[in-house]
Amino acid sequence: MSSKKLAIGVLSSHGGTNLQTIIDSCKSGQIDAEVQVVICNNSKATAMERARREGIPCFHLSSKTHIKPDDLDVAITSTLVDHGVELVALAGYMKKLGHRTLDRYRRRVLNVHPALLPKFGGQGMYGLRVHQAVLDAGETVSGVSIHIVDEEYDHGPVVSQLEVPILEDDAPESLAERVLAQEHILYSETIKDIASGKIDLDELSQMD
Repeated sequence: MSSKKLAIGVLSSHGGTNLQTIIDSCKSGQIDAEVQVVICNNSKATAMERARREGIPCFHLSSKTHIKPDDLDVAITSTLVDHGVELVALAGYMKKLGHRTLDRYRRRVLNVHPALLPKFGGQGMYGLRVHQAVLDAGETVSGVSIHIVDEEYDHGPVVSQLEVPILEDDAPESLAERVLAQEHILYSETIKDIASGKIDLDELSQMD
């Protein structure tokens, strides 16, 4: 097996706690990979600060830098390719990817969702909305899903999942906090297994 580390590109919109966990896991050697570039659609995202602090190239690419969606799509794809990215991880990225990026990185884009897909996914299901919906439905268990990204929201093949029990006195905020802690664990473990070859994304896609 080659000793070359898996090159990761991370897209984020806000705080970037999942980004930081991935960076830390790579630095510690838990994941045989390295974050090569970070792209944010929000110039004030804390994720940008995290990347700069770690010495990782970071770029603000959004409708403010590229008015036409096609131009933005090209810019994102080019930035990932120019940095040798092999696997793209969405970490709280709130925009839908364009067809060029998805075509270039088909079956190589991951997203983390704070529920057990296919339940409680789809357009508009993010943040506290997800946890409120889970509680409103009377579920006893929620969780985290890592899935391959395709053209539809929260639709691609599920790569891994981790359950989070719902407590009797849970509110959306308390559930969100516990789910986020498990996101950090599962995202790093999943990328680790992809980097080591334990998880074959092509095989998963064919099974879906």
